[in-house]
Amino acid sequence: MSGPHDLSAVLTAGEPVAEAAGAVVLLHGRGGSAQDILGLANAFGGLGLAFVAPEAAGRTWYPQSFLAARESNEPYLTSALEKIQRVVDGLVAGGIPTERIVISGFSQGACLSTEFVASHPARYAGLIAFTGGLIGPPGSDLQHAGELHGTPALLLSGDPDPHVPWSRVEESAAQLKAMGADVTAIRYAGRQHTVSQDEVTHARRLLEKAFSPNASK
Repeated sequence: MSGPHDLSAVLTAGEPVAEAAGAVVLLHGRGGSAQDILGLANAFGGLGLAFVAPEAAGRTWYPQSFLAARESNEPYLTSALEKIQRVVDGLVAGGIPTERIVISGFSQGACLSTEFVASHPARYAGLIAFTGGLIGPPGSDLQHAGELHGTPALLLSGDPDPHVPWSRVEESAAQLKAMGADVTAIRYAGRQHTVSQDEVTHARRLLEKAFSPNASK
């Protein structure tokens, strides 16, 4: 049975996969597009990376808030996670191992990025969540099984934010840390629902560390 996002486009930028030092999967927010989020490739250029941005059907990965009951976001949520898995599988098949892949996104895409890494645990080159957290209603069990083996996880969010409460960012950071991630969570007081230059700077530092010539292979 096909999912809502199965046939949506996947855009690319940067180096060809076969020649890239690593890859960054970029997930756009609600109402955004793959082309929009690929704009980050310019800020992250010069590191020899491939950038891959899948598009959500109807520009929305799932219909309700990430804090809604999970069943209210199906079958879209499952289809979105499967879409990311296919993108990662394609990168691995193209010669980029999981430990050289960063999963990143903004807002709805940041929630999806965080949920994907927690629900598909492995050693990734990084998780960069620009305003997001694990998916599930307030008070629900956010625990996931598995080990992230020191994956660098950067959680960046404004507080207050109209869509993502800082408490969920903190809960997500704690869960990722419990799974073995190396977590950094940064709160921006009063920051609007956007990606700031300071956040881009922090994200680029993670990428530079992960993909420098001396980074562990």
